[in-house]
Amino acid sequence: MRIAFVGGGTGGHFYPLIATAEAIVARNATAELIYIGPTSFNDTELKANNIRHIYCPAGKVRRYFSIQNFFDSFKTIAGLFVALYQLFIWYPDVIFSKGGYTSVPVLLAARFYRIPVIIHESDSKPGRASLLAKNFARYIGIAFAEVAQYFPADKTALVGIPIRKVITNIDNDPFTKLGIPNDAPLIFVTGGSLGADRINALILKSLTRLLPHYRIFHQTGSALEQTVVQTAQALVTDPTLLSRYYVKGTITASTIAALYDAATIVISRAGSTTLFEIAQHGKPAIVIPIPEEISHDQRTNAYAYARSGAASVLEEGNLTENLLTTEIQSIMGDTAKYQNMSAAARAFSKPDAANQIASALISIGVEHGS
Repeated sequence: MRIAFVGGGTGGHFYPLIATAEAIVARNATAELIYIGPTSFNDTELKANNIRHIYCPAGKVRRYFSIQNFFDSFKTIAGLFVALYQLFIWYPDVIFSKGGYTSVPVLLAARFYRIPVIIHESDSKPGRASLLAKNFARYIGIAFAEVAQYFPADKTALVGIPIRKVITNIDNDPFTKLGIPNDAPLIFVTGGSLGADRINALILKSLTRLLPHYRIFHQTGSALEQTVVQTAQALVTDPTLLSRYYVKGTITASTIAALYDAATIVISRAGSTTLFEIAQHGKPAIVIPIPEEISHDQRTNAYAYARSGAASVLEEGNLTENLLTTEIQSIMGDTAKYQNMSAAARAFSKPDAANQIASALISIGVEHGS
């Protein structure tokens, strides 16, 4: 059996593909897996899971005016012809699309060849690639119940988001792995792989209030790490307090898993994969979505998750250090509220997402190949 993966451009599109690949291999070790896209995105992950990268260009369509939209339209056209060629050569039994602009040429070519497609929509507001494929997709997995209205009910299933095994593994002693004493509540702050200037600045302004009570692990983005360290040293002159503040630009997946286990509370953006990772570890969260004018989905993701009771949402435009520290104290200082948020997070998570999608892929692939 040959299964093709498409979708990328961000980790939120790419890593659920890897999680699904892990589940497929666990069920069918002989399945041949290929990833089709402009780049490999993470060559190490592809090689670790024996996934072959097949090149196919794609053009990005931005939601704001940019001359790049004009040039990228030609990439999409070229990508369609390349996709037609690659699918003719490789002809997979089934294709799994995580959406994003990189999937569009392959989805169109799959429609031409009548290759069955499974799509997965991670966000509470559907992406354009998912809407493009909704009528001919054989199976549609969704992460948020709110998005079901956009897809045919008879082939749509609420499955959550596939999470990699390295993230879901529970560490019995995460503090030792992290090298952090377990003598105070730990706040894990993450702005995603690139970091977030606004969150970084907010945490720095809040250090003198927070560090006497908490330890803080702050993932800043690689380009911002040194700036944050230097600013913290200028703002916090007490070395005993500064020793409670840990700054890393980027962190490995296993470290992220340990941080989820060790953290008492998580402060995060509202990427859907991150929200489901937090939920699976049962940690209350303060979610600061990217503003609507920049990201079309993070604000709706944040409020959809908050409605479960697992998180509170702070809008970036209204955010101050007073508001942030008050919200942290509100959650940490109320045992019943904290426990309710933790339980709501676990109830929201869907740890079997990768297995459900893998089962559908194998079943449809067998049917198509027979």
